[in-house]
Amino acid sequence: MVFWEKEIILITSIVLPVETLTSCLPDRCFQVFKVIHQLVDSEEDLLMAAKAVIREFSEDGVRYLELRSTPRVETNTGLTKRKYVETVIEAIRQCKQEDVDIDVRFLVAVDRRNGPEVAMETVKLAEDYMLSSEGIVVGMDLSGDPMVGHGKDLLPALQKARNCGLKLALHMSEVPCQKEESELLLTLPPDRIGHGTFLHPEVGGSWSLVHKVREGNIPLELCLTSNIMGKTVESYEKHHFPYWYKLGHPCVLCTDDKGVFSTSLSQEYQLAASTFGLDQEALWILSQQAISCSFAPEAIKQQLEKRWAEQRSQLLC
Repeated sequence: MVFWEKEIILITSIVLPVETLTSCLPDRCFQVFKVIHQLVDSEEDLLMAAKAVIREFSEDGVRYLELRSTPRVETNTGLTKRKYVETVIEAIRQCKQEDVDIDVRFLVAVDRRNGPEVAMETVKLAEDYMLSSEGIVVGMDLSGDPMVGHGKDLLPALQKARNCGLKLALHMSEVPCQKEESELLLTLPPDRIGHGTFLHPEVGGSWSLVHKVREGNIPLELCLTSNIMGKTVESYEKHHFPYWYKLGHPCVLCTDDKGVFSTSLSQEYQLAASTFGLDQEALWILSQQAISCSFAPEAIKQQLEKRWAEQRSQLLC
């Protein structure tokens, strides 16, 4: 399987893209993040947790992973943002040296709650490590509480990231009030969209947004359990996955922060199959098509395509 993770939520486990809360909901998910940050506040803790997360993904059958995490400062332990990024990179390198069966890349995350100045600093940090990490740092993620701030303030930083060659995975339209912001962020455009829950007109979005996403063929990172637990989607049956899937638009099943949402990528695939009537062939195609949506170098994509082709017959027997 191929997928990404949104935030290194250490201690438990994790899987691909997105924090989603509406203005009428308690911020329990973000409170959980704060608790985890308190528990994982040193280089040693971060290294241990990141390696554990990578191993867990591998054990779940994931063969390509994009970890995402927001660099933090912990004055009590001497953890700086640079040390934070370097520690995640080191965890990825150590797992590779230990022959963990997974290819891992890193997206440095911008938390929208921290404002434009910090966003610009984070872009500079990501650019530095994109050039020095031997291909491990490949892009940037925009996430954080969708009810805080506005994308227009972060646009200069995101444009700078794109100009220097970083790929962009942006959370947008997570809540109903983000139509204007989504229109703005789509002008960049992003390389992938996290959630996109309220893009289409049936849930308060617009045909204009759908047209731009379709015209740009921008893949969507879709997280079933995360959206249900965050209550931005009423039920699995009413999730926006089938809207885009039936259009033939590129969709990637993800788990968001699986430690927080108590799920795994395998479970998300199972939920999609049982809810939307997908057979094994359809699930395999979904997984295989995720390769082209990744930010992996072309050589890695070719290796993954070959591996998927070799395993297809035994997986679908």
